[in-house]
Amino acid sequence: MEAKEVILEAMKKDGTPLNAGKIVDLTGLDRKIVDKTMTLLKNEGLIVSPKRCYWQPK
Repeated sequence: MEAKEVILEAMKKDGTPLNAGKIVDLTGLDRKIVDKTMTLLKNEGLIVSPKRCYWQPK
């Protein structure tokens, strides 16, 4: 599975807005990969931020 899919799946499964640190804990991915992938997801409009530093699927 691609990092984007892993992160989106973890976000959907948790059901609450998550910060990057929590996503690292849930997925086991490296922090740099999570940060880079979340930037891509944000630019593609697949995640939104309900509050500063927290993200959820759109």
